[in-house]
Amino acid sequence: MAAAPADDYAEITHSVREDSVVVHSVKAGGGEQVEGPELPRLARNDWPKIRQVAEELKHLASFTRRHQPLGVLGRTKSAGTQALMGLKFISKTNSSAAWAGVEERFDELTSTTNGLLPRSLFYRCIGMGWNSEEFAVQLFDALARRRNILGYSITKVQLKEFWDQISDQNFDSRLQTFFDMVDKDADGRITEDEVKEIISSSASANKLWNIQMQADEYARLIMEELDPDECGYIMVENLEMLLLQDLSQSIGWFDESQNLSKMPSKKFKLIQGHVLKRWYRDFKNFLLDNWQRFWVMALWIGVMAALFAYKYVQLKNKAVFGVMGHCVCMAKGAAETLKLNMALILLPVCRNTITWLRSKTRLGEAVPFDDNLNFHKVIAMAISVGFGIHGISHLACIFPRLFNASPEKYKPMESFFGDQPKSYWHFLKGWEGITWIVMVVLMAIAFTLASSLFRRIRVNLPKLLNKLTGFIAFWYSHHLFIIVYTLLIVHGFKLYLTQDWYKKTTWMYLVVPITFYVGERLIRMYRSSIIAMKILKAAIYPGAVLILHLSKPEGFKYKSGQYIFLNCPAVSPFEWHPFHITSAPMDDYISVHIRISGDWTKQLKVVFSEIVD
Repeated sequence: MAAAPADDYAEITHSVREDSVVVHSVKAGGGEQVEGPELPRLARNDWPKIRQVAEELKHLASFTRRHQPLGVLGRTKSAGTQALMGLKFISKTNSSAAWAGVEERFDELTSTTNGLLPRSLFYRCIGMGWNSEEFAVQLFDALARRRNILGYSITKVQLKEFWDQISDQNFDSRLQTFFDMVDKDADGRITEDEVKEIISSSASANKLWNIQMQADEYARLIMEELDPDECGYIMVENLEMLLLQDLSQSIGWFDESQNLSKMPSKKFKLIQGHVLKRWYRDFKNFLLDNWQRFWVMALWIGVMAALFAYKYVQLKNKAVFGVMGHCVCMAKGAAETLKLNMALILLPVCRNTITWLRSKTRLGEAVPFDDNLNFHKVIAMAISVGFGIHGISHLACIFPRLFNASPEKYKPMESFFGDQPKSYWHFLKGWEGITWIVMVVLMAIAFTLASSLFRRIRVNLPKLLNKLTGFIAFWYSHHLFIIVYTLLIVHGFKLYLTQDWYKKTTWMYLVVPITFYVGERLIRMYRSSIIAMKILKAAIYPGAVLILHLSKPEGFKYKSGQYIFLNCPAVSPFEWHPFHITSAPMDDYISVHIRISGDWTKQLKVVFSEIVD
């Protein structure tokens, strides 16, 4: 580099990547900007110089900020950058809805409008939900404004241009869409109200209620970062640079909304202030992020506690308490929670019901239906605890007390247990003992094989025991629940201490959930049809992906985004797996893309590898 006068300087905008440094722009001291091929790509051996300059700048910046007034919020990252992490999803589209599906909806919606799609129906055409209408209108206006389209309707050709832009995963395209939406008057200036409006509507479209509620705070942070002189507006270029400077660490625009919903709780760290205030703010953000899960869990735990307490008090006031003590209260309290949880555990796997409630009702705003499998697992853990308390209370406390009770003290128990028992065999040989032992064994098998260690084959077993791992073992072992529920009902009718049938409540807990679950399976059978399909094409692509082209049955209709269940008798005659249909509805074949990840898909790959070879 040639020497330059001391008063000359250059402003360089660059980004550091893994193997190079890319220079975006260079401005000389006089304001001239260098662009195009003159911008170099710095190799790895130039890094020390760049990093040395960067470290000096960081040191200087930290020195100048030491004298900030008290009460200023300190952030682990730039406040504006952190806030903008909540903005990056605004151009998120339903990428699973291909253009074929959009085109089909366009034809349906414009059948009575001479081929023109009204602005008010744009959200439906591109596959957004009813709660995204406001966001879709802003998106429509931004796309139309860029193309100088006047009026409130577009043709199919114009819709295709819109779709190409909003479905483009290229960062520059997404960034441009974002700026078009924010800068409504195209003057390059963005006000705080414009930023707040786009955050709020985009969060609503993506059901990120916490971000929507804190839109004011996000907008304030961005303005605080980029408008220190309080001019009332920021420039598009400044916002672009702020967004780009943290791109390497940011969350992608197509990341799951669950990750985005966790951001508000991570965004602030107070430099000053009492520790209790910090804890209060963290707890408040935690509740805002997880309030749906929180109230569901609180209700569930509250109901369990109430049932346990009710049964505990009920047994404490009976004659059996004089012989068995608190042990019988613990056992019966745990048994009552077991009845509840054995009933509830079926509901989260009723997929049709959950899908209907989530999409057709407003319950989705208050109930986290997407956490159904997590709730299923939590209930399973509660069942394990309940079985443990119930069994240990009997084996370690109730039975020994009956063995060791004096004849006079045992006398009231004869109506329940007959002659005074002398060993455990007295209890284990009856229906109560046999059903309990078999249930514990079957549930232990199902719970063990359902754990991630076994289901995802993360445990190394001897070769003879390899079939105990993987999805197939998990699938078959989970169907042991049919036997478990049968034994549970029998166990509930053979209770020692309850003689009247209407007081034996196990079946009352189970009748509704079992009816729902059986109804779900019957509906699935009714809606489905088992059709043998021909394999037209099979290909194994790099990245462990198996692609199948199947013959399309006559009269078979589907929409973009739907899925089918596939069964391969050569792998497993009873196992069915869902896969999204990747072909367009008008194709004369059905295609699926299968990622090779589990034991069933691995065996499927082996079967088709022989055919392909």
